[in-house]
Amino acid sequence: MRKLVVLAAIAVSLGMAACNTVQGAGKDVSAAGQAVSQTAADAKH
Repeated sequence: MRKLVVLAAIAVSLGMAACNTVQGAGKDVSAAGQAVSQTAADAKH
């Protein structure tokens, strides 16, 4: 029973870490897209 609890805790920890990683990657991609958009707008003027 103790092994099951430990394995469940590890699985939850890994799941939360993966969500944070994906969220961070999404923010990075969003920031890059905004930079490209701003550069294109600056070049337009």
